[in-house]
Amino acid sequence: MSRILLIARREYGAYARTVGFWLSLLAFPLFAVLGGFIPILMRTNEPVREVVLIEEGVEAQGLAAAVRNALKDDVERRAANAREAAEKAQETAGAAGSGAAGSALAALSRPRMQIVVAPAAITAAAPGEAQDAVVRRYLGDEMDKADRLDAVVFLTRTNGVPAARVWSARATDDTVQDFVRSALKAANRKAVLETAGIDPGVVDATEKFQPEVKAFSPKSAGAGEVSFRDKLPQIIGLAGGFLLWSLVLTGASILLNSVMEEKSNKILEVLLSSASATEILTGKVLGVAMLTLTVLLAWGGIGAVGLLTTFPDTAAMIGDVLLHDGLLGYFAAFMVGGYLMYAVLFAAIGSFCETPRDAQTLMGPIMMVLIIPMFTMQMAIGSPDAPIIRILSLVPFFTPFVMMARLPSDPPMIELFGSIAGMAVFALFMVWVAGRAFRAGALSDVKLSWKSFVSAARGGGK
Repeated sequence: MSRILLIARREYGAYARTVGFWLSLLAFPLFAVLGGFIPILMRTNEPVREVVLIEEGVEAQGLAAAVRNALKDDVERRAANAREAAEKAQETAGAAGSGAAGSALAALSRPRMQIVVAPAAITAAAPGEAQDAVVRRYLGDEMDKADRLDAVVFLTRTNGVPAARVWSARATDDTVQDFVRSALKAANRKAVLETAGIDPGVVDATEKFQPEVKAFSPKSAGAGEVSFRDKLPQIIGLAGGFLLWSLVLTGASILLNSVMEEKSNKILEVLLSSASATEILTGKVLGVAMLTLTVLLAWGGIGAVGLLTTFPDTAAMIGDVLLHDGLLGYFAAFMVGGYLMYAVLFAAIGSFCETPRDAQTLMGPIMMVLIIPMFTMQMAIGSPDAPIIRILSLVPFFTPFVMMARLPSDPPMIELFGSIAGMAVFALFMVWVAGRAFRAGALSDVKLSWKSFVSAARGGGK
């Protein structure tokens, strides 16, 4: 036992004493926060496009006004959505969260485009190639930035229906094109309804109507309206599944690289002279498990401090869900089972390898299989009882991740405990198989392949 603890302490210290480990540990929460804010920052920093509207011919009269009205309605709708989102943020995150959310949502409610007066050079040019040449100049980089335009829209009617030609400064920017298409579609719908004898006021009221829809469920708190607290377990379950996937694969990969490096440097041979292969494997798995636990505690601490500081009400609700809904206990069980399965497998693979290229024979197919939970965990929120989700949650290799995402939907107890029991049995089987393979790989110079790995696992590689 003392040799196992010594190997575990050595494995833990080899990584915990490095600056790179702590930098990478802090990098994940940093990038997680940036991943959530970068899309918002991108949208808030997106420039408001300056657009010119030109009606071509008498038949196009009224189309420019239709686009302007559509832009006005869009701004009002964005402002209303921002107010509604700010109110929900205040309910769920308190005053502090409401202030932060309000500032971000106010920026997101800005209009995507601004209609400006058409330059005299464009309106004075003869329609056709001459006018197009002037438009190109105003959209090009040679024009002064103060006078440069983002888009010029020529509105017309073809066979009596609205149409448009949109010149954009960037060929890949479809924002103005999509908005104009939507505005003209609404204008045509309104004209058709008015032609059918429907009062214009009724048409406008119908277009602007925004129904108030509230969600109710017998499984919500008080069997009434669905609140953020009711949705929180699903969010935590999905986040827990992704966190488990990251932690388990991170720990297993560290173990793979550690064994592979020691095999190439002949350190593994030195260790085998003073400890058995079983003791070495157990010590390494235990040491990296302590390292993974350190990462989990660090990430959890950073997240808890951040939530308590910025969103105390939400932090209290998350704590209630984790403790009273039992998610914390299941998370620990899935963490142990998932780590044990993958850690011993990756360690066994590493014992056959001296370079990363050697490991690619087996690691490629394994990583392709491990991508499956990443695609199915999100589906588990909306359709937790879908046949494919239920089947995958019972497959031991996928159980820790998919079942964690299914937990908040209260899966049948026979499936829940059956999957945990199956995962435990399979984890013990993996320990036995991988232990034999590790012993054979550590004591031989056989190059890794599916054939050699299976032969070693069956005991033929001794």
